[in-house]
Amino acid sequence: MAGDRVAGARAAIAAGARAIVMDDGFQNPSLAKSLSLVVVDGGYGFGNGMLLPAGPLREPVAEGLAHARAAVLIGEDRTGAATQIGNALPILRAQLTPVAGTGLSGRRVLAFAGIGRPEKFFDSLREAGAEIVESRPFPDHHPYSAGEVDAILKRAGDAGLLPVTTRKDWVRLPHDRRDGIAVLDITLTWQDAAVPAALLAGL
Repeated sequence: MAGDRVAGARAAIAAGARAIVMDDGFQNPSLAKSLSLVVVDGGYGFGNGMLLPAGPLREPVAEGLAHARAAVLIGEDRTGAATQIGNALPILRAQLTPVAGTGLSGRRVLAFAGIGRPEKFFDSLREAGAEIVESRPFPDHHPYSAGEVDAILKRAGDAGLLPVTTRKDWVRLPHDRRDGIAVLDITLTWQDAAVPAALLAGL
């Protein structure tokens, strides 16, 4: 991760990178983009459709769609996002699936996550066969303190539960507090893998 996107891109190219993928770089004008995608959570959609601070959007939906090549709709469309996108863009459908062999099937867990929608992580855990006995959502990008992690570990130990979190959260834990905390890794599964492949082939 680079706070300066241009410096980060130059360093990546100098190290041999042939492609640069930016997360949350849609409105960042510092790098010219060959391809922009709008990624939509099917369970959340475009929220209340309002701009910050009244809603989650940084620009009106129509304006965002106008400078994207395609939309990626992840999970079941529970909010009518596909209807809002309409014919403005091709829609690539996908879903998040737990990586095989997580070892969580049948395990009683204390789940915690500081992501945009912790409920998505909890759903993925259930899909992997885990039994969530306790769950603790934190704000997105939450910087975990040693005390917070100690409290989670103690509670999990007292209750005989396995503490588990996302990979994104695990890397934000203090280095000396990571032992004993399981991670559920996930992968993106395309409904039709040929569609994104064709999109990328044109670059």
